[in-house]
Amino acid sequence: MNKPPAAELFGHPRGLYVCFFTEMWERFSFYGMKALLFLYLTKYHLFGDAPSYDLLGAYGGLVYAAPVIGGMIADRYLGMRKAVVLGAVLLCLGHFGMAFEGEQARFVDGGVVQDTRALQVFYLSLALIVTGVGFLKPNISSLVGKLYADDDPRRDSGFTLFVAGINLGALFASLVCGYLGETYGWKYGFGAAGIGMLLGLVVFIAGQKHLHGHAEPRDPAWLREKLLGPLNREWGIYLGAFAGALAIWQLIQRTWTVHGAMHLVFAAFVVWFAWFLLKQCSAAERARMLSLVALILCALVFYTLYEQTYGSWVAFTDRLLDKNLLGLQMTAGSLTFLGALFIVGLSPLFAWLWPWLARRGLNPSTPVKSAIGLLFAGLAFVPMLAAARIGVDGVLASVWWLALAYLLLEIGEVCLYPIGLSAVSELSVKRVVSVMMGAWFLATAYSEVLAAAFGKLSAIELADGEALDLVAASAKYAELFWLLFFVGVGASALTLIATPLIRRGMQAADPQR
Repeated sequence: MNKPPAAELFGHPRGLYVCFFTEMWERFSFYGMKALLFLYLTKYHLFGDAPSYDLLGAYGGLVYAAPVIGGMIADRYLGMRKAVVLGAVLLCLGHFGMAFEGEQARFVDGGVVQDTRALQVFYLSLALIVTGVGFLKPNISSLVGKLYADDDPRRDSGFTLFVAGINLGALFASLVCGYLGETYGWKYGFGAAGIGMLLGLVVFIAGQKHLHGHAEPRDPAWLREKLLGPLNREWGIYLGAFAGALAIWQLIQRTWTVHGAMHLVFAAFVVWFAWFLLKQCSAAERARMLSLVALILCALVFYTLYEQTYGSWVAFTDRLLDKNLLGLQMTAGSLTFLGALFIVGLSPLFAWLWPWLARRGLNPSTPVKSAIGLLFAGLAFVPMLAAARIGVDGVLASVWWLALAYLLLEIGEVCLYPIGLSAVSELSVKRVVSVMMGAWFLATAYSEVLAAAFGKLSAIELADGEALDLVAASAKYAELFWLLFFVGVGASALTLIATPLIRRGMQAADPQR
């Protein structure tokens, strides 16, 4: 039996497994914290539903916008290895900071008394996590690509393994962190997320030798140049990252500022895009770019619906569902594991399905896959609506309605998400590929803001000692789920109608490619 080369393991570069486990633990920490966030705000610090949704939107928006900046800094100055280590350190600090609970908020004379010191630690922890994700997330993904030559046939399977790490991290995050946080105490759930990120940092540092120099800075000498006294440029970047976290610390406490900034960024992109199409593009380029933006808008709508899983779905599950699953008493946060569970199960199935359909000439086109994804995202709200209807009768609905909703939603995701990033590199005019990749991430960030706005439509505010009105709450959630069902199905129908135009633009000749 022949042994694989020393630099490989199971037919892939050893560096892939370093990236796999680093990303797995990073996603474990990220999704573990996210599963608890809404519940922590409303149950421990006694935030109302509306401000909790606002904070979720602001945090999510910043998390998905930060990688645009972190990726640029790593590419131009710091290098991917140093950026990943910096991001992991910031994430560890942030997650362990979340474990500081302070005193339980309480109602006093009709108002809420909160531990302001603990809240400041909480906001600072969120800021450190946002900054850490900004440095780690884009660069660990880019590093996987660096481990393979462009024509290496193992490249696609390498990325498939890497994505499996993301899904495994998300799967165990909700089960472990979500359950610990709600059952034994919030600090244990957040602390477990921090331990996960620390393990990821240890794995990455220990495995750096397997990266074979692919992640080093473009100009190491430039980084060593003195900036101010003994401070060199590299440490200047590190201090700048912490300064950025401090700025986000203040910003995230004013959620309306973040939401307003997201609206302005979206408007600015629309203006720039219109100018670029009119002044900088040929007819063929214009057609391709319009097709690309149509696909990005599909993703924007899809993730606006998808992010309800960490907002209105968690709130609904906590308040109106019987959480007994196969004899196990689950918590609202731990049940978010269903999304990752179905992704893990569905991904291999669809990886086989698309080539099987292609061999028979039945493989749907890219815009049709997007339409299918949006359709299933809309249909995912039908089981939630059925569960809400049961609640109107004054009883708790079965958790299996939630499981069915997650199954439909994840079918939609495996149809829509894999084609998105591929379309950016395929359809972008060559000179603005990076800008359009940034637009993809900013669309994901903007979807968080829109998801929060929709979630607020189901906000339920309870006074001190007031019991939840099961019937009224169920009716309110039902209204939201009806609306989001129509958003998903309507967007799917519009995409199908526009499919001939989108396909024509995708097939337009590009003289630069």
